[in-house]
Amino acid sequence: MPQSAAEKSVLAKFALIIVCLGSIIGPLGMASVNIAIPDMAADLQANAKMVSWLPTLFILSSVVFMLPAGKLADNYGRKRIYSYGLALNAFSSLMCGVSGSMEWVLFWRFVQGLASSMIFATGIAIITSVTPSHKRGAALGLASACIYIGLTIAPAVGGWLTELWGWRAVFLFQVPIVIALLILIKMRLEGEWKNDDRTKFDWWGTGIFALFASSLVYGLSILPQILGVGMLVLSAASLGMFVLHQSRSRKPLIRVQMFRDSRVFSMSLSTSLLMYASNFPLVFLISLYLQYVKGFTPSHAGQIILLQALSMAILAPISGKLADKFEARLISTLGCVIVGIGLAVLSTISTETSIMYIAISLLLIGIGFGLFSTPNNNAIMGVVKPDEVGVASASLNLSRTIGNLFGMSLVNLMVHFYIGDAQFSAEQNPALIQTFDMALMMSLSFVLVASALSALRGKSGA
Repeated sequence: MPQSAAEKSVLAKFALIIVCLGSIIGPLGMASVNIAIPDMAADLQANAKMVSWLPTLFILSSVVFMLPAGKLADNYGRKRIYSYGLALNAFSSLMCGVSGSMEWVLFWRFVQGLASSMIFATGIAIITSVTPSHKRGAALGLASACIYIGLTIAPAVGGWLTELWGWRAVFLFQVPIVIALLILIKMRLEGEWKNDDRTKFDWWGTGIFALFASSLVYGLSILPQILGVGMLVLSAASLGMFVLHQSRSRKPLIRVQMFRDSRVFSMSLSTSLLMYASNFPLVFLISLYLQYVKGFTPSHAGQIILLQALSMAILAPISGKLADKFEARLISTLGCVIVGIGLAVLSTISTETSIMYIAISLLLIGIGFGLFSTPNNNAIMGVVKPDEVGVASASLNLSRTIGNLFGMSLVNLMVHFYIGDAQFSAEQNPALIQTFDMALMMSLSFVLVASALSALRGKSGA
């Protein structure tokens, strides 16, 4: 039975609520772990190398499974894959919380990354499927704001949980929240969104892409060894194989022609990749800096880091509404420039840097990202065909996660070079500052290139 306009409006609003709640939970579970790292490392006797793999393995898994999750969502239902992702996230969080060694925590964090790819590959696709085009920017802005709300409260929540009940609570608190959301989806979110024609799943493409991502991460982590160089060569070769395979496949994971058909689509994704490559390692390193160099408690460090995500959460819905009225590239490019200014201010950091100075820098970065993300997302989703919104949503999140992965892999390399197998301690503070300086230079260079790409991509529809 066809739905009335009022029923469609109610459904769109409720779907937006569901996706927004999931958008809070995912980043909350991911980012709160960063604050618990020092306590976890001490309890499980993990060295700096193992600690640096905590965020990296999560992102690696997200990258590997993002496109397959988007394709499965288009074939079997976006709500179904979204729900499965939430359930897997709850289970893997539980297993992280009861793990007795860092090796097991790392394994279950990898599984959490898979769950994250299922959630984020489908969330934006669900919103795009049920929201009219003239309201899409505002809806995506609200969803982006919820991601930033999750990031906003994550450091504080992670700090409080770690101080009150230990690092395991950072994982375990997510489980009942996710279960409640799954019950809400089952009871209230009616309908399903998928393509009319189911296409064959591309297992070869999935395997080749997994080889690309894995060899990239491992190769960067062991440079300058010969094996590391060889792995990077393998990564480049497998990426070329993936593009060739997708262009020749009749049922590809992603239609490569999407990148050639629209300069807005391809350049917006490239801009997103570079911006997230610049930002993700920053939270990891700032958390270590505040706790090891400044000697802050986890909760105090979390409250300072909160400033960046808070400003992102406030600006994201505002920039979404602006993106419905004005050209997306102008707003997002302004955001890129402001992020670059914030990174430039932060690049002078030392052991004597005041907390107010750090807070102002993080505030600028957050404002810039809040202006950048939603118009950029709206530009991407506005130029794809209705039957490819799942793959486009996955591509958007893939650009974010590959950016996170690439940036964090380079920081891994820096940690291995400057600190090596030593455990984090006061004696390692000079090495930590050197790592921080190098990472900031890397981030600033990424943002400069992203600003140029954002300005040159053209108007939406190009």
